[in-house]
Formats: sequence, C-alpha cells, structure tokens
Amino acid sequence: MKISVIIPVLNEAALITQTLSTLQPLRAAGHELILVDGGSSDGTIALSEPLADQIIQSSRGRSRQMNAGAKIARGDILLFLHSDTLLPKGADQLIIREMEKRSKNWGRFDVYLSGRRLLFRIVELLMKLRSRITGIATGDQAIFIQRKLFETVGGFPDIDLMEDIALSRLLKRYGSPICLWQRVVTSSRRWHRNGIFRTILLMWFLRLAYFYKTDPRTLGRLYGSRNQ
Repeated sequence: MKISVIIPVLNEAALITQTLSTLQPLRAAGHELILVDGGSSDGTIALSEPLADQIIQSSRGRSRQMNAGAKIARGDILLFLHSDTLLPKGADQLIIREMEKRSKNWGRFDVYLSGRRLLFRIVELLMKLRSRITGIATGDQAIFIQRKLFETVGGFPDIDLMEDIALSRLLKRYGSPICLWQRVVTSSRRWHRNGIFRTILLMWFLRLAYFYKTDPRTLGRLYGSRNQ
C-alpha cells in the first residue's frame, strides 16, 4: 500500500523546509508528497520544489486545498498533514500495519505540543482522551484515510473552519478511528502567540458554537480575527 501525504500551505517559508525534510524517507520508500498552496507570497513554493513530488495551487482554505490534493493523489491511503506538524519515525509502516491488523480504514495519531510548559502536557492529555471518547479527530493529529472511503464520503466538507470535525463525523458512519499512541509533534506557536488559556477558551467556544449549528463561515471569520 502506498501513502499520499497532502500538506496545505499558505506563507510557511519559515518552517516548510524542516517539515518537508523530515518526510524525505517516506518519498524514498515510494510514498508520495503533495503540497497544495493557497496563494503564498513568501517563497514557500521555491523552497518546497526540491522536496515534494507535486506542488499545485488551489483556492485558499484548508478544506479546499486538501480536497484538491486528494484529487491528484495516487496513493491507496491519504494522510493529511499540517505544515507545522512532524510525523513520528516509521509513520508509514505504523499506519499500514495497523490498518491491516485492525481492518479499519481511517485514524489519527496522538499529539505532542512543542512547548515545554506543564500546561501543554495537560492539553495533550485532554486532546487524547477527548478523541478516544468521541471518535473525532482533528487536523493536528494527522488524519489518515483509505482513499476509497475518502471518496465515498465526498472528501472534506467545503467549510471555512471545523472541516476536520465535520469529516470525522462522516467517517464515523463507517467505523471508529484507529487511535495510534505514537505522537506527531505539533508546533505550539499559536498557543504562544495568543496565550495558552485564551487559545483553549477560543477553541472550546468555537467547537461548542459549531455543535449548536453556528455557520462555519462565521466561525472562520471569528477565528481569523483572533489570530491576526
């Protein structure tokens, strides 16, 4: 089985080389790396060209960018990775082995936030427990899906925020996720930039508002205004 790693990017020149460099062993093993740019103007594309198999442009927005990458992907498994997230060593074999062993067709990793403060360890634990209890995966957890199932559910809903939660709800109809205990390392930059408690409160507010049917476009504008 082959994996297509799909990374949506927008002005990530500061970290994209590190992210893509860690993925080169996957390329050497025959897997595919696709970068989907939403209109970068900072040199992201030039830095990425030697390190990716395909680089394409799409309209801005993670759901639209990831769907665009999935359309051209050739792998049996689609792995959606944020540009500030690093996979554990041997991630490809972990995914393939667990899918075959458990006869499940989608899943995610646990998360390690890069910050050293104790509060980050608590946040990680809560993320892990919430995901296992609800069967909902978030983009920070590097969601992986068998290509056929992704196509069956119609891909990511075309919304501006909470696309990962919306997709998880669709996937749950076909079975619970594989919850790998191995961890991806996700940058804590947004937590440092906006404040840990403020970020926690904002994310819980957005999820609660989404649960009560608030328009994702409204949530997207609110999220964007808090992260400028």
